[in-house]
Formats: sequence, structure tokens, C-alpha cells
Amino acid sequence: MHYYRYSNAEVSCWYKYLLFSYNIVFWLAGVAFLGAGLWAWSEKGVLSDLTKVTRLHGIDPVVLVLMVGVVMFTLGFAGCVGALRENICLLKFFCGTIVLIFFLELAVAVLAFLFQDWVRDRFREFFESNIRSYRDDIDLQNLIDSLQKANQCCGAYGPEDWDLNVYFNCSGASYSREKCGVPFSCCVPDPAQKVVNTQCGYDVRTEPKSKWDEYIFTKGCIQALEGWLPRNIYIVAGIFIAISLLQIFGIFLAKTLISDIEAVKAGHHF
Repeated sequence: MHYYRYSNAEVSCWYKYLLFSYNIVFWLAGVAFLGAGLWAWSEKGVLSDLTKVTRLHGIDPVVLVLMVGVVMFTLGFAGCVGALRENICLLKFFCGTIVLIFFLELAVAVLAFLFQDWVRDRFREFFESNIRSYRDDIDLQNLIDSLQKANQCCGAYGPEDWDLNVYFNCSGASYSREKCGVPFSCCVPDPAQKVVNTQCGYDVRTEPKSKWDEYIFTKGCIQALEGWLPRNIYIVAGIFIAISLLQIFGIFLAKTLISDIEAVKAGHHF
């Protein structure tokens, strides 16, 4: 008499389609980021001349958008197809990448806390590099303007940092109309003005320093951000915890589905 062993293991439809739904959001967000980035590049003519990216001395914000889009698109695709096709290889790729990103985020947060002076110096170098390229890229220009307006700051450590830019430099060799000025985002807003005065920063640094605070923000953006973080530490921590929980949830779903698939495959060998 022969005895046969039957396995009751099966792949949970609940985890399978929950992981698919989880990843379809990633995939659609990746498509949106990629679409926005490629559209921005097409508007700037980068798609017809990719060397424009390498010629920019600062950072092109579109590159960051495209990088995030590629990562989200790839992970979303791997997770969706891996869940629907019950493909262990794709699921392990998705799970492993999420784990790697999670630990990288954790490492960056810990290192930034332990080496604050080093982070401050790198941010200053980064900000100054982008000040030099302020007029070279419209997206970079909008990013710096948004940062300065939101934090009511000007330059990395003060308005004098705009001497690094060839258009705002106060040297005698400059013939720019913006010479000895600052971008309009440095200006103290006038509640009576309904239209933004983009020329409000012209010649402002020819005035005595004691009068600068009447027209422009004199605090540097590094000091402004250092003051902003303690005031909003709970919001920052909440965002970090929410992102971490989402990642852990995705890892849990993927690991559970992988275990179910392996259990079913093991049962077929009997």
C-alpha cells in the first residue's frame, strides 16, 4: 500500500493583492515623476542636447525628480509583477531594495546627527555652488527662490554670498544690471504690493549694511534651517516614522508572500 502526503499550503490572496495594490501606487507615482521630469527637460531643450546637464555647475532639480521616478517605477513594477506572477526573484529584489533603502535612510539620519559640523560644511558648499549657477537653470533658480522666500533668508550665511554669482557680484568688472543686488526672493515682502516686484533687490547692497534689513532678509539660509528644525522636530520625526512604517509594511507583505510561495512549491515535491 502506498501513502501520499498532500500539502494544505496555499498562497494567500489577501497578501498577494494587498502587495499588488501597495506597489501600484509606487508604480503610478514613478510614472508621474518620470513624466514630469521628462516634460521639464523637454521644455528646457535638454532632451535634444543632453550635454546641458553636464555643463550645469549646480544641481538640476529635474535630475533628482527623474532619479526618484526611476527608483519608484522599478520597485513598483517589480512588486506588481512579482505579486501577480508569484515570482520569488522579483519579490526578493523588491524586498531587498526596500530593506537597503530603509537602512540607508537610518544611517544617513544617524550620521547627520553625529557629524553636524561636517553636514553644515557640505550644505554650505552645496548652496554656494548653486548660487554660482543661479541664472543657468530656471528650475534651480525657482528652487533657491522658494527656499529663500519660505525661510525668509538670503544666501548661505548672508546676502554677501551673492557675490559668488557673476550677475550679482559687486566687483568693478561686472556690467550686469543686477550688480550689487540680490534676487527678489531675498526682499522683505511689502503687504501693499499685489504684484511681485522682481527688481526689488537691485543695488540694495550699495546701501550701508545697517539699512539692509529694511529691504532684504539678512539671515543666511543655513541659520534659518538650523532654527527651523528644532521648531518642527515632531513633524520631521512623524514624516520619518510614517515613511519607515510604510517601508516595513511593504517588507512584511513581500516576505509573507515569499514564504507562502515557497511553502506551496515545497509541498509539490511530495
